[in-house]
Amino acid sequence: MQARVDGDVQHVRILADDRRWLDQLQQEKWPTHMLPTFTMDADRLFSALVRQYLFVSLFRACAESLASENASRVAAMRGAERNIGERIGELTSQFHQTRQMAITEELLDIAAGFEALSDEY
Repeated sequence: MQARVDGDVQHVRILADDRRWLDQLQQEKWPTHMLPTFTMDADRLFSALVRQYLFVSLFRACAESLASENASRVAAMRGAERNIGERIGELTSQFHQTRQMAITEELLDIAAGFEALSDEY
């Protein structure tokens, strides 16, 4: 069975179908003095292991799906935040420009009124 992890293919061995692998595994030293054993029926044990493996695989797929969805949402929110920041900058600049134009118009009106009054006297 194959699974994708970070773009690389990861092989997961479900059944020991390779005799060389089993022979190599038997030659390795076991870390304790007690060898692993099982007391239940081999068919029931195999069935239970396959069920657990399928459950874990489905759970992992769901968890990866949720992580991907959340990553997409975070990316969308960062983009929206950046756009809001740019828009705030544009609106602030537009506000300052409009305010400066209003101040300039008022000053020109005052200067024109002063010149009109000084010409009369």
